Amino acid sequence: MNNLNIPQEILNGFICRIFAAIGLSEADQRQAASVLLAADMRGVESHGLARLSGYIRLWEKKRINARPNIRVVHELATTATIDGDEGLGLVVALFAMDLAISKAKQYGSAWVAVKNSNHFGIAAYHAMKALPEDMIGIAMTNASPLVAPTFSIERMLGTNPMCFAFPAKKYDPIVIDMATAAAANGKLEIAQRANKKIPEGWLQTKEGNASSDPNELKNGGSLLPLGSDIAHGSHKGFGLSATVDILSAVLSGANFGPWVPPFVSFLEPAENPVGKGIGHFFGAMRIDGFRAKEDYYQSIDTWIERFKAAKPKDANQPVIIPGEPEMMAFKNYSKIGIPINQIVYEDLKKLAAELKVNMDF
Repeated sequence: MNNLNIPQEILNGFICRIFAAIGLSEADQRQAASVLLAADMRGVESHGLARLSGYIRLWEKKRINARPNIRVVHELATTATIDGDEGLGLVVALFAMDLAISKAKQYGSAWVAVKNSNHFGIAAYHAMKALPEDMIGIAMTNASPLVAPTFSIERMLGTNPMCFAFPAKKYDPIVIDMATAAAANGKLEIAQRANKKIPEGWLQTKEGNASSDPNELKNGGSLLPLGSDIAHGSHKGFGLSATVDILSAVLSGANFGPWVPPFVSFLEPAENPVGKGIGHFFGAMRIDGFRAKEDYYQSIDTWIERFKAAKPKDANQPVIIPGEPEMMAFKNYSKIGIPINQIVYEDLKKLAAELKVNMDF
């Protein structure tokens, strides 16, 4: 079977029914579905429907609370820390980003840290929440320890993504959404489903040797920081990943480094945790906290125009603005529907049968 192209409205109903089956409220069902579909619509298939069964497995292991009491546990005028009560990160993150935006409306900028949460989907979804408010949005999270620091073979950090979303007026927003590892774990999963090798520089064996096998993590290997090796700047990727880990977890009281709970349900969280759950960090900054909005928008549009006009080294490959490929995918899939990989389809079919949920595609 080739990839199916399914309208997002149909997939939205299916996802909501799956989350309803484990007890999420209607509002939380819609929110969780919105984040997952945003990933697929933006072409980030590793974080969309392919992740759905993973959340359900965590719930089955009692590591996700379907009805969390998400609350502020520490607060000043422009900052706050939230306890997610082991809730679905897709839902906890909205609470946190909404609070950051609300505080920024009043004070100009705001920062919110989160502990006791779970995997929150794509960072771009949360950062982009600030865009309609004429704000810059920032979102980041730590993650399962799969990445070895520079000069190490021990898994100590997650792929630890960070996203910065900048609003524009004449053009689509600039959205810089990136893992701080050489590659996100989701790209390994895509390669595994396609039975393809990966580029060298993404991961290493448990002995520290280069590997192009996407299954190497199962053999004790580790992902590499952005830059891959010291000669190509892996210490910079390590530094970025450390920054995400500290802001998301050390600052909030979540688990950090090798203590971050794994996303996969068949691995147990580390003994003697140093915090609660997974940590996130969010920020929102009003444009008019720095200059008149009209002036900013004129400048950002000029920035986009000039960089798009940069002379390419290959006439067939123009310069791409951060976020442009994802926006192109969004516009395309809005017309043709979301492509669903056969392996993902079979996984969803199995999940629907287990939860006795109607699968209408």
